[in-house]
Amino acid sequence: MTVGVVVWITGLPSSGKSKLALRLANELRERSAAVCILDGDAVRKSLVPRHGYTAADRAAFYESLARLAALLAAQGLVVLVPATANRRAFREFARQLAPAFVEVWVDTPASECKRRDSKGLYAASSAGLEQGVPGVDEEYEAPLAPDVVVHGALDAAGMARVLEKLEHR
Repeated sequence: MTVGVVVWITGLPSSGKSKLALRLANELRERSAAVCILDGDAVRKSLVPRHGYTAADRAAFYESLARLAALLAAQGLVVLVPATANRRAFREFARQLAPAFVEVWVDTPASECKRRDSKGLYAASSAGLEQGVPGVDEEYEAPLAPDVVVHGALDAAGMARVLEKLEHR
């Protein structure tokens, strides 16, 4: 099993990133891997000072998240990072810092993400209460060449491809 790797799980809000990370973590732990999940939402709530959602705030947050992920990976952990990181530059920065890096794109159609709306972001955006939602009024730059494409959190074949990628790193 690969150790010392950052697995960045990107996709639109409500695409299934966090659920996929939990499923991967459980499987990796069964294989005796040391795993850490740095969920973007949880980390955002934990950092002080708090990062907002302006362009500058997003850039600072994703830089902090990438640095933290790389630091943990350098300690030998498999670091799962379910975080939108709507700009390719954010993910490329993380790739450059990490000792090893796997980019996983949870390719869920926007219509399905809006239907799920697990955090109420799409509804709040439609009501004019929320701005800067990736895929709505903030661009989401899909990966050009992700290491693995997964079609939703329950895509068993996609999850197997991620695990296979980690086995052969």
